[in-house]
Amino acid sequence: MSDALITDSHCHLDFPDFADTRDEVIARALDAGVHRMVTICTRLRNEPAVRAIAEANDPVFYAAGTHPMSAAEEPMATVDELVALTQHPKFVAIGETGLDYHYTAESADVQKRSLEIHIAAAQETQLPLVIHARDADDDMAEILARNFKSRPYPCVMHCFSSGAALARTALDCGFYLSMSGIAAFPKSTELREIFALAPRDRILVETDSPYLAPPPYRGKRNEPSYTVQTARVGADLFEMSYEAFAAQTEANFDRLFAKAARWAEAA
Repeated sequence: MSDALITDSHCHLDFPDFADTRDEVIARALDAGVHRMVTICTRLRNEPAVRAIAEANDPVFYAAGTHPMSAAEEPMATVDELVALTQHPKFVAIGETGLDYHYTAESADVQKRSLEIHIAAAQETQLPLVIHARDADDDMAEILARNFKSRPYPCVMHCFSSGAALARTALDCGFYLSMSGIAAFPKSTELREIFALAPRDRILVETDSPYLAPPPYRGKRNEPSYTVQTARVGADLFEMSYEAFAAQTEANFDRLFAKAARWAEAA
């Protein structure tokens, strides 16, 4: 096993899938070289529980927002509410937010309003925005680019699996693309080609666990330790050694998630 360290930039450790095994899951991640994890709150009413996980586990940081698929069910967040959350020392990003027209196209207008609020919070705090995009490439590109032109903000396209045009828009804004287990699926050739054209210094890795486990674990519950499998695919894609790719994604993470990097330096 490599001694290289990597970060799972997006997981959901508060989900019921991990309720009985969270300590073991975090321990396995550390054993695999996944020395940091960002656990993502998708409904703001769950923020206290997600925060508690980060407070109880030194390697775990957290973010919070309203997931687009939940936007119509949850109270609309406010900019002030999101900004207030960022005062916590382990709160390192805004979201996840975004647009999902695959399952929830009927709530598109609500999703857009929610997204604009989250963008405003990222603009004000300059913490990275965590974007979920599915089957909404045109609207997503327009909203992200228009707001960036008005007032720049940092951003990661989490679990990126959209088209080349949205990737170009994101990269032109200086945003990051995050590789999940989807990029490791055998049929994801076109997606890997999109990643291969991106600058190396704009790539992150993640699990989005408990979902989207990469081979050879596909079909099973995903967990942060499996970040290693996706990172090995990324290393091959960029024709780098695993150690070099891990070091590159670590530098990328530290640049984007600067608050998490400062925490590590202070520890």
